[in-house]
Order: sequence, then C-alpha cells, then structure tokens
Amino acid sequence: MSIGTEEFLALQGQTNESPYLIEIASAEGIYITDISGKKYMDMIAGVAVNNIGHRHPKVIDSIKEQLDQHLHVMVYGEFVQSSQVDFAKKLTTLLPNNLDSVYTVNSGTEANEAALKLAKRSTGRTELVSFRGSYHGSTHGSMSVSGNETKKSAFRPLLPDVRFLEFNSLDDLQQISTKTAGVIIETVQGDAGVRVPTMEFMHALRTRCSEVGALLIFDEIQCGIGRIGSLFAFEQFNVIPDILTLGKALGGGMPIGALVSSQDLLSEFTHNPALGHITTFGGHPVNCAAAAACLDVMTSEIDYGVIEENGHLLEEIISGSDEILEIRRIGMMFAFDMVSTERVAKVVDKCLEKGLISFWFLSHPNSFRLSPPLTITNGEIRQAGQIVLEAISETA
Repeated sequence: MSIGTEEFLALQGQTNESPYLIEIASAEGIYITDISGKKYMDMIAGVAVNNIGHRHPKVIDSIKEQLDQHLHVMVYGEFVQSSQVDFAKKLTTLLPNNLDSVYTVNSGTEANEAALKLAKRSTGRTELVSFRGSYHGSTHGSMSVSGNETKKSAFRPLLPDVRFLEFNSLDDLQQISTKTAGVIIETVQGDAGVRVPTMEFMHALRTRCSEVGALLIFDEIQCGIGRIGSLFAFEQFNVIPDILTLGKALGGGMPIGALVSSQDLLSEFTHNPALGHITTFGGHPVNCAAAAACLDVMTSEIDYGVIEENGHLLEEIISGSDEILEIRRIGMMFAFDMVSTERVAKVVDKCLEKGLISFWFLSHPNSFRLSPPLTITNGEIRQAGQIVLEAISETA
C-alpha cells in the first residue's frame, strides 16, 4: 500500500469497504494511467460521465479561456455571465420549444431535487410518483423517489407521499391521478441494470400525465448526452417531458447539472416565495464553459450511427461467453447478467487486473456494467471485448 493510498483511506470519507484504489497520474481519451505507468481502458467512462473521453481538447481550451476571465463572482441568478448564457443558449437550441429555459445546478442529484420542488410548486399538489428499480440520486429528496429500499432504510423518514409503480406496466399508470404533482422516470433505467421502456408505455405515460395535470419529469442524468445513441434519450421514444434533468456527461468531465423546463414553469421559483430554489455554485462559469464545449463536440464530432455499430459489436463479442445469461443494451449502455454477485465481482476484479475498468450496479449486482466513452474506436472495442472474455474465462 503506497503512502498516497494510506492517506486516501485515512483522510477521506469512504463509500465502500473495497474501493479500486487506483492512484491516478493522468487520463486522456479512453485511457487512465496510474502512478506506476499502467494504463487502463476506462470502459465505464467514470460511470457515464466522460462520454467524449477524458480531457477533450475543446473542453480543455474552453476551460482555460474562462479561467483567464473569472471564476465564481456571485450566487446563481444575480449577475449576467456570458458562459452561463452561452451554455443555456446552446442547450435550449437543441431541445423542443417547451424546454426553453435552463436552471443550472451543481449535479444531477440537485437537478432532480429542484425538479421535484418545481412539480410541487407549480401544481400545488404533494404526491410524487416514481418507479421500482429507479435511481435518482443520494440526497434525501432524490433518494425518496429512488427504488432501492436497502440503500434507503437507514435514512428514513424520507419524503412522504411517494408512490412507486412497476416500470413498463401500462396498468399501473392508472394510479397517476389528480393528486399527483409529478412523475419522475429515468428515460432508460440505469442502476436497475439497463431497463428500456416500450414505446407504448412511454406514450401512455405521457398521455396519462397530460390527462390528470401531473408534470412528467425525465431523468436523463445517466442515459442522456449521447449515451444511448441520440443526444437526448427521449428523442428515441417521440415523447417530450415537461421537465428534463441532466448531469454526468453534460460537463465534459466537469461537475454540472441542469434543470430544463419552460420559462413559465421555471418562473414559479421567483415568487411565493422568492428564491424558491437557491444554489451558490450552480452555473459556475468554468463548468458552464466546459458544458458548452461538450455540447459542441456532441453535435459536431460524434457519429450516432457509429455508437450503435460499436455497441452492437461489443455486445456480439461478449455474448460469445456461455456464462453471460442475458445482455441488455441500448446504444453504449450495457448490462451483462451472470449467475451471481460473486461471479460478477471476480470478473470485474480480473478486468481491472488486466487493465480494463468495468463496474457493477447497486440495484442489480449480479450484472456488470460497461458504458465506454462514445469516442472509442472499432479497434478499441474489439480489444476491450477480448479482455472481458479472457477475464470471464480465467475466473471460471
């Protein structure tokens, strides 16, 4: 154990008893290099964050340019800052007309917290509806609408008046009523092990929310920004939400989240009471500059057809193992089911040993996950697939 590792364990709060403990020296493209010089293929992209790879040149240049101007100058919403306006303009230009206003926050979780508040504030209702298997974050509000009871039980009481429905169940949608303020759903469930809704379900959900006046919130923190093969996941279902939340990959490696809705809805935060949602560092100018650059890359350099081709190729390679019981994939978002949690752990550890970073799911631990940078090449996909196959074979 190196001195750096000892200090890491002693001085920083830990999230689990067996962290990876890779001591990072640098990262570039799809690779992370540790202090010994060992390179790892980052096949989870920092858990769906580095969709355009590590340190994309356009993001780095944009950060440097903003650093020469100013850092934080005032709490969000009081000063006019060009990087915030530029980011909001680029984002809303890419979205439907009803999603024409952005409240920039610090993370995806905060975006979801603000979305829940906005639904209550604008409807005057209290009930929130979510879905079993969902994951929306780890703060009290977002945890309250997440489905993993094991992760929630130690922190109760959480928000009252939360109802959970079965994901993809048309019958359950009738439980959304005139008491419902908002329905929050991952457009594609991530932590549940990559669960893709049917087109029929998504359209019925939109119809039901409109019928009863409940606001439809799409959480695209993990599945958005190109991850499933379109810039926004909802584009693949031809359904438009009332509120959209973004995070993770949005900042090109920098921490940022966004609550996106209509100007009319977001104006509810300005009165009765004023400052209905407050954030000191939300809209940080450096993070906004990075996010604007990321959107530039996503719209000018990413070939969405190639995402699907590479995703299909990786699925095809890894399906060659008879230990893979099921593969769920959309775009470059993968879940590979195995017989047990222990089997998954062995494969993940062996991949790490062989220089490939994979991961697991909190709510579906008998699967391992892959979510590589969208910039990965065909050759790198083949190499990664072979390493995973070898890891499975060598740990059998």
